[in-house]
Amino acid sequence: MADYRTIKAEPLTNAIRAIVKAGGSSDREAELVSTNLVEANLKGHDSHGVGMIPRYVQSVVNGGLAVNQHVKIVLDTGPLLTLDGLTGYGQVIGHEAMELAADRAKRNGVCLVGLSNAHHIGRIGHWAEQCIDHGLVSIHFVNVISRPIVAPWGGSDARHGTNPFCVGIPRAGKEPIVLDFATSRIAQGKTRVAHNKGVELEPGTIIDNEGKPTTNPRYTVIPPHGAILPFGEHKGSGLALVCEILGGALSGGQVVKGPSDGKYNVLNGMLSIVIDPTKLGTAENLAREVESFVAWHTGSPPAPGVDKVKIAGEPERETKKKRLAEGIPVDPTTWQEILEAGKKFGLDQAAIEKIAG
Repeated sequence: MADYRTIKAEPLTNAIRAIVKAGGSSDREAELVSTNLVEANLKGHDSHGVGMIPRYVQSVVNGGLAVNQHVKIVLDTGPLLTLDGLTGYGQVIGHEAMELAADRAKRNGVCLVGLSNAHHIGRIGHWAEQCIDHGLVSIHFVNVISRPIVAPWGGSDARHGTNPFCVGIPRAGKEPIVLDFATSRIAQGKTRVAHNKGVELEPGTIIDNEGKPTTNPRYTVIPPHGAILPFGEHKGSGLALVCEILGGALSGGQVVKGPSDGKYNVLNGMLSIVIDPTKLGTAENLAREVESFVAWHTGSPPAPGVDKVKIAGEPERETKKKRLAEGIPVDPTTWQEILEAGKKFGLDQAAIEKIAG
């Protein structure tokens, strides 16, 4: 870690906010984007954190990411909501989409929302947590329109994105359950982080451009490209297929049909089911039964080398507590890429360095 710089959350947020604002975004947009990205870093998901800024900046320059967009309502029947993200910042589009969905779920008991054409919406757990703040359960299926990066089970080249799946469940007076994972063995951003760090990946994670096993992350970052493998063999690959169709097609958006045309760096579609347990009449039952099962689940004697059995979302909260106290580690390559991105928006390196402290 000697080459790393450690930056406290607040100055890092300020630096990212300044870069986004320099690209023409409003104060509100710059705030939503920067806080979302830093929150991902705080929770240990550096793949979805500030290291995304260089890609976002390039997307703005290329015309694939439109600044200051707001979610467009295509259809609204109350329980059913179809939305278009108009290629706007996913951090803004996702936030607005979940606020609309939460409002309708609290009114009608449930909201099924199809969101299409949002630029990269980041860590999906963020949207589950937003629903949790409203006391709502949510389920999310997501697809990715970009350069295909994940191979189907039994395949030897990339055919789709990392296609995340997520569920958020609130707990009365206790930390929620947040299940959030890519359907690939590893998130694409984590391979970028490994490449920037100069470290190998675990065996069985990726294949090279000839479909052969490799541990070198360069095959997911620079040409010639290989592919990430699905998690859980045919099971993860099947879930990725479902996420592609539900998140991409049923949402009103598009699915991956071939190699990227290069116009958009990354678009997401998301199908979300947002449920109000109170309206369902099961809130008290849910609260009681969740605690019964969590106690039983976590009461399993820890395996050798494990301190305790955890619930989904707990490792992220532990990491956040640690990084709020100690700062967020940023590798030199990622930091240099962030500085270069700022330069594209007219911010010199010294200005960003000063803001970041």
